Amino acid sequence: MKILLAMDFSPASEAALSAVASRPWTAGSSVQVLNVLETSGIPGQAEMEEMTQRSEVLVKGATDRLHAEGIDAAASILPGDPKAAIVDCANQIGADFIIVGSHEKSGLARILLGSVASAVLRQAPCSVEVVRAVAPPDRGMKILLATDGSECSAAAAQSIAQRPWPADTEVRILSVVELMLTPLQAAFEPPFADADTMAALRETAMKRAQDAIASAEQVLTAAGLNTGEEISVLVDPVKQIILDEAAQWGADMIVIGSHGRRGVDRLLMGSVSEAVALHAPCSVEVIRRGR
Repeated sequence: MKILLAMDFSPASEAALSAVASRPWTAGSSVQVLNVLETSGIPGQAEMEEMTQRSEVLVKGATDRLHAEGIDAAASILPGDPKAAIVDCANQIGADFIIVGSHEKSGLARILLGSVASAVLRQAPCSVEVVRAVAPPDRGMKILLATDGSECSAAAAQSIAQRPWPADTEVRILSVVELMLTPLQAAFEPPFADADTMAALRETAMKRAQDAIASAEQVLTAAGLNTGEEISVLVDPVKQIILDEAAQWGADMIVIGSHGRRGVDRLLMGSVSEAVALHAPCSVEVIRRGR
């Protein structure tokens, strides 16, 4: 795997570095540590040299730590806007993953609209992980996989299955029973819809959720992972069900496809995947299909 770890001088970036350093990775994986030097706000040459030296210390410290954990790592410093530079660098190196920290201030973990992490989520050519916290070292990780059976959900399950994880890691597979109404059916939702029609829709939705879970479970158990499953029939928005399940279970990470059955091959504002990444209480991986 080619991993792009984008860092600045914040505690959030330290958490992202710790997450990368503490996890096992497939043989041959490498990490490119990137710091983007925002030259627009630097008034003079002396200040530029000082900022460059700080950046060099930052990326060297990060690569040294990764090397100490036996992880192949290299460093780079690029000038420009972090939102664009991170995405450009991911394209140039053919990254499989971009890992960034979340810069929330307090309360429910949240990435502010317009932040670097939010922009990278939308524009990245590959999968993205937004790190909020590092799992305790004395136990395996608790990973919540949200699936609707779509191609991106299948890619998310495969992404988990293809990577090594700490011992005793558990994956809980969540699928939401969601009625997918045609415009005509939506015009006659309860209490106006025909009871038989609604019963048939619910049955179809339940079958779709069960099939999505069964498909993901097959992939994960074949990889030797411990799995559990959860089907939600709540009427809350899908994104809220995922967030609530993660909070109640104490998940260390949510893994979700970049778009579902209704989406397009791009994160759009308001989509389930981006909403989960914006508001989750834990780290989130948004998986895009392979290049």
